[in-house]
Amino acid sequence: MAPMAFSPLHCLIFWLLLVHLAGSVAIPPPSGPSNQQHEQEPSKAAYIVYTNHVAKPSHFATHEHWYTSMVASLSPSAANSSSRVFYTYDTVAHGFAAELTSDEAQRLSNTTGVAGVFEDGVMHLHTTRSPGFLGLDKEFGILPDANFGDDVIIGFVDTGIWPESASFLDAGLSPVRRSWKGRCEDGERFNATMCNNKLVGARFFPYMGTRAAKKRSDYYYYYVDFQSPRDKLGHGTHVASTAAGAEVAGAELFRFAGGTARGVAPRARVAVYKACDADPAKDCSTSSVVAAIDAAVKDGVDILSISLGDSEDDLYTHPPSVALFGAVRAGVFVACSAGNAGPEASSLSNVAPWITTVGATNLDRVFPATITLGNGQALTGQSLYPYTAKGTQRVRLVPSHCNSSMSEFVPDRIMGSIVVCTGLFRVGLLTGIAVQSAGGSGLVSISTEDWGMEGLAVDAFTLPAITLGAREAVKLEAYMHSDPYPVASFCFTCRTAVGETRAPMVASYSSRGANHIVREIMKPDVVAPGTNILAAWPDETPLSEDTGDVDPRRESFNIIFGTSMSCPHVAGVAALLRNRH
Repeated sequence: MAPMAFSPLHCLIFWLLLVHLAGSVAIPPPSGPSNQQHEQEPSKAAYIVYTNHVAKPSHFATHEHWYTSMVASLSPSAANSSSRVFYTYDTVAHGFAAELTSDEAQRLSNTTGVAGVFEDGVMHLHTTRSPGFLGLDKEFGILPDANFGDDVIIGFVDTGIWPESASFLDAGLSPVRRSWKGRCEDGERFNATMCNNKLVGARFFPYMGTRAAKKRSDYYYYYVDFQSPRDKLGHGTHVASTAAGAEVAGAELFRFAGGTARGVAPRARVAVYKACDADPAKDCSTSSVVAAIDAAVKDGVDILSISLGDSEDDLYTHPPSVALFGAVRAGVFVACSAGNAGPEASSLSNVAPWITTVGATNLDRVFPATITLGNGQALTGQSLYPYTAKGTQRVRLVPSHCNSSMSEFVPDRIMGSIVVCTGLFRVGLLTGIAVQSAGGSGLVSISTEDWGMEGLAVDAFTLPAITLGAREAVKLEAYMHSDPYPVASFCFTCRTAVGETRAPMVASYSSRGANHIVREIMKPDVVAPGTNILAAWPDETPLSEDTGDVDPRRESFNIIFGTSMSCPHVAGVAALLRNRH
């Protein structure tokens, strides 16, 4: 496979980045007055240090030796300098990550050979139908012409992988190419023998900054992640199988979206780089993300799929953007999710011009359900409620703001009633669990945006529930205002309807342009299916991923939505093109 050619413009951009980085430092002001009278050791935080690698003094045998020497020179106690450096970067960028005080970081930024010092940040994690919807036919066209993406390696920087999933079986695949340098790392409930000719790499980057030092309360105990590439949250498994999952017959969630599941490039190889923690915030430390990108490019991936992001203030002071620039220079195609902050303008993440930023659309597949009001009006929405019910008993409707404190969900108010959540862009699965725990008999989630039923993103709530679009919600609210004792009943058919709705349409949650850094460069670059995507799921992880053991449901496939789901579609298409060309 021929390496990607680069014009002088690419080289110019790289050197401009280096010039801008030189001497730059992004260090927050001190958090408060010093407390020297108690002689407390200054607090440390994680910093990413980019260097000009050609400036290494000749008397240092390696760059690692040079880096630890830099850190040692900052403190009278040099004994622990090596332990303070927890990552080194030598492929997409050069430098290291270390724990430093703010004063040490400031002094280090003035050291010869240091291009920039940046405090470690946090990035957040932003199918049976979608390959067919994209026109990827098994019998003709690019899918068979590209041999289903065979031997193209897609790297995923995410929450890891569930290796036992049938989506990662390697039936019919030849051994990975000899030039591949990746490996599978042993760890908690994961060993190298779990890899195969489909899952060809699995590594993890465990540094989680100051959060790792927090006391683990009972509530957060569930989220203590595996110290290995194994995926506890489910996000990474879902993403990887969307792009490159093997064919799995009989895939479904409950009775919805049934059929044969396969990734966009079902013969592509999977390499996972776990850089995100399975906690409720879905955090990924920037230093770990950069380390994962660096390792993936060094290993030899062809494609990078990155379904996470943060708020970039500038490109040359944003370590992941700099690292991805290095990846593209090495010939790697990079797809990144646009974010889920739509429909607000200029709400994008991942706006660097050298990456492909992916927004989300709907599919032509819906899961229709009906709520019939006391006045006889039947309103159609979507639901993943797994039981057929052709007309439940009419019960009282209770309006609620469904705020995060859940203070309105008291049994005296909602016992036996259907709670109608108003005023929120979307209602999370935790809300449904709270309503059920307080004795509520059902839930109506209302979209505040007028995208029609086909544009609705649905959740697998634990109780009878329906999601309505804004137009239907107006009718519901008008009825509730007109009747002193509003009632309603549900009708669930467990039906999956395909080809009956408008698609593709940009999803309401998909982050929008304009590009807030360089307005002349349009973003996102492309859109792809991201709404209600069925893909592989760890069979020990709750379907409602944020709820821990409160949700007892376990399945091998799950339906979720977001630009995190659209990004791997583009990575899969890129794998087909890479194989073909």
